[in-house]
Amino acid sequence: MPFERITIEPAVCAGKACIRGLRFPVSTLLNLLASGETAESILTAYPYLENDDITEALRYAAWLAEGECAELA
Repeated sequence: MPFERITIEPAVCAGKACIRGLRFPVSTLLNLLASGETAESILTAYPYLENDDITEALRYAAWLAEGECAELA
């Protein structure tokens, strides 16, 4: 996987993709962004996160989406 800040470990968050092994799932970060939170507000609320974590989470989501194909009705 071409990501330095995304970790997947079976013993951490049941193997979900996390930010740097911090037990902070990438999905949580993406949901915060999708609900309208800004990068600044997320970094304030979670001071152990870094701006590069947010950027890499977005790159990871885009990378996952490239492999998805859904038929629209």
